Amino acid sequence: MSYLPSTDSVMASVVKTDVESGLCLALGRDRALSIGERELLLGGASGCLVHKEGISIMLHWLPVFDWYACLLSSFIRFCRRDEAATAHHQHLHETNFLTDAPARSRLVPLYDVLWVSSSGPELTVDYVAPIASGSSLRLESWTGRFEGESSSSPEAIASNLLSRAYGDAKPRKRALVLINPKSGPGGALAKWERDVRPLFSAARVDFEVVTLSRGGEAAELAENVDLLRYDTIVACSGDGTPHEIFNGLARRPDAARALAALAVSHIPCGSGNAMACNLYGSHQPALAALAIIKGVVTPLDLVSITQGDRRYVSFLSQALGIVAESDLATEHLRWMGSARFDVGVLARVFRRKCYPCDLAVKVECGDKDGVRTHYRRQTAINSASLGREREHEGEGLPPLRYGTVQDELPPGWELISHDKMGVFYCGNMAYMAPDVNFFPAALASDGCMDLVLINGDLWPVAALKTLMSVESGDFFDSPHVSYKKISAYRVIPRDQDDGYISIDGERAPFAPFQAEVHPGLGRVISKRGFFEASRPTNLDSVEA
Repeated sequence: MSYLPSTDSVMASVVKTDVESGLCLALGRDRALSIGERELLLGGASGCLVHKEGISIMLHWLPVFDWYACLLSSFIRFCRRDEAATAHHQHLHETNFLTDAPARSRLVPLYDVLWVSSSGPELTVDYVAPIASGSSLRLESWTGRFEGESSSSPEAIASNLLSRAYGDAKPRKRALVLINPKSGPGGALAKWERDVRPLFSAARVDFEVVTLSRGGEAAELAENVDLLRYDTIVACSGDGTPHEIFNGLARRPDAARALAALAVSHIPCGSGNAMACNLYGSHQPALAALAIIKGVVTPLDLVSITQGDRRYVSFLSQALGIVAESDLATEHLRWMGSARFDVGVLARVFRRKCYPCDLAVKVECGDKDGVRTHYRRQTAINSASLGREREHEGEGLPPLRYGTVQDELPPGWELISHDKMGVFYCGNMAYMAPDVNFFPAALASDGCMDLVLINGDLWPVAALKTLMSVESGDFFDSPHVSYKKISAYRVIPRDQDDGYISIDGERAPFAPFQAEVHPGLGRVISKRGFFEASRPTNLDSVEA
């Protein structure tokens, strides 16, 4: 895929300027620019936009219907305070009723506008448009030239449009871009150059690029980064490089301040790409790049892992059993991309393999109805205020409330033997790979981890049906799935000399470990301030 910038250069005279409620420009004899609260109409003066409290409805009309457009506009203004009318016109907009755009018009969501600039009488809009497959984007540009007098200058119009296009997001973010050319099937450098750099440049992102050459380099860079120089560290990689970045920041003497000051973001270039799926709702590099450009800083829970005398942080997941082994034991199949996970799971399910362990858990919600209630309550909390409430004091990492794996079991914890453990999977995010929403109740900053347990002695057909239900959205309600909200746990593998433990997809020593969550300790850039994942089923069956 290549970018094919296109430019419309037209003469413009101002028909109407209203910086507060909207803007319409006539461009030559048959061109128009109209700015609504959510969309931008480029070209085609045979259409108009009727603005109503953030809703943009474009009407296609012939001259004989001029009176109809004016009548409808007046009616909408009359119903301005009618919430039912608001909902009705929103429905009209979303279903494309009365929105047949003229052939030469282009309706551009403000989310897709990257930059607006003015030079003398000219106004230029740089934006993206989806390519036919919908999996990537191409850059386009529109330029209009003002003639005559206007109550608003091109500079004021550009400033207003740019403000609307970015909303709560920061324009011109400052980014340190770390490219891991060995992630997943490879190709991260090519994806950066083809899919990401053009968008960052068009959006005037101030970026510095480092190509990683060895393991651990991302952690070292994060550990020594100047906190005042960047807004975000962008990992062009799989999920391993974000893991390194978080841990590099966590190793600093000012760890709490560093983790709150620098947001981590992700361009998906690996096998699983879970971080991008959760934050941007896509594993496509260009769509993730746009979401980073337009995204907002969001608090993220981080998890302290203690194993032996070592402490580090996890942002994604911890696993023991089928999931961990299917990931880590298939490293030689990285060329297959995410399909290698499916191959690994199939091989182990048919063997009905079990992974005995002892487990102690600090439970917050012990059943699925409790999880649903927690989810409904937490989603009503504004993520920005949540982040402010959970500012972490002190210089280093927060103290451990429950000690380490080497300490005595905390009071109230009970160590329970699980002889038939098949899946031990603890998630801090919802998606673990594209279309694999393993933890539908996971929230960015609710102070909980989501724990899934599945017995390993299920008949293969039942086990496969259960695991396949992840993609269909029925996994949460499966009778074979134990799903809890927890704040800490300790797991002790036994009856095996060696095995696989996965922390954020990276292999950890096969030894006892303990985990506890730190609410809102980290920061990420997300598309809308929350995970882009489907919610748990049957939420209406419980009260908030």
